[in-house]
Amino acid sequence: MKKKVTALFSVSLMGLFASPVMADDMNLVKTLESMGATNVKISDSALPGFRTAVSNEGVVQISENGRFVIQGQVFELKNGKAVNITNKSLLADLNSLEKEMIIYPAKNEKHVVTVFMDITCHYCHLMFQRIKEYNDLGITIRFLAFPRGGMNTQTAKQMEAIWTATDKVKALNDAENGMLPKEVKTPNIVKKHYELGIKFGVTGTPNMVDGTGQLIAGYVEPKELLKMLSE
Repeated sequence: MKKKVTALFSVSLMGLFASPVMADDMNLVKTLESMGATNVKISDSALPGFRTAVSNEGVVQISENGRFVIQGQVFELKNGKAVNITNKSLLADLNSLEKEMIIYPAKNEKHVVTVFMDITCHYCHLMFQRIKEYNDLGITIRFLAFPRGGMNTQTAKQMEAIWTATDKVKALNDAENGMLPKEVKTPNIVKKHYELGIKFGVTGTPNMVDGTGQLIAGYVEPKELLKMLSE
């Protein structure tokens, strides 16, 4: 009987301390939804007095009292360096899509970058042509689909066929060599990739995400990318 009472008391205490936070988070969700945000998720923030909010519109910092919203990049100063931690809260969502990525692994892996790419993008093609150089430098490349023209395009349907192929690597290799898929599909997986890219702030391709969640916009040559990642 004593154990049951103790257990009930512990559960009551947990509810006592947890419920105000949950209630406050719910109020923050409602505040952001009233501003047009959808699928809002609230989590801890590195900024004192703030919470991190992730929605279909991206990442913002919102004050615990719901009075202030900060939209933009957040940098943490560490050892004399400014580290961009804006998208850190999105890393779990990014890595959850690993099985859907088209991956070119480095044998002696030092870094992993995830690239939002479009099969019609000239600079994505330049990057693709140098995959071996990136890999030889220890950089694993993981591709996600980001049709620049949006979901209602032939490119999105072609990319869905590539990303759902039995051999995804071969399908992408073929596409980059001019052999686009003859059969197209409704872009369901591609839609997930695209929406995640929007949250990261991707507006064009290629855009890369490093292991810390930092977004690197545009095409970067292999040696220069290694230098950036090493810093």
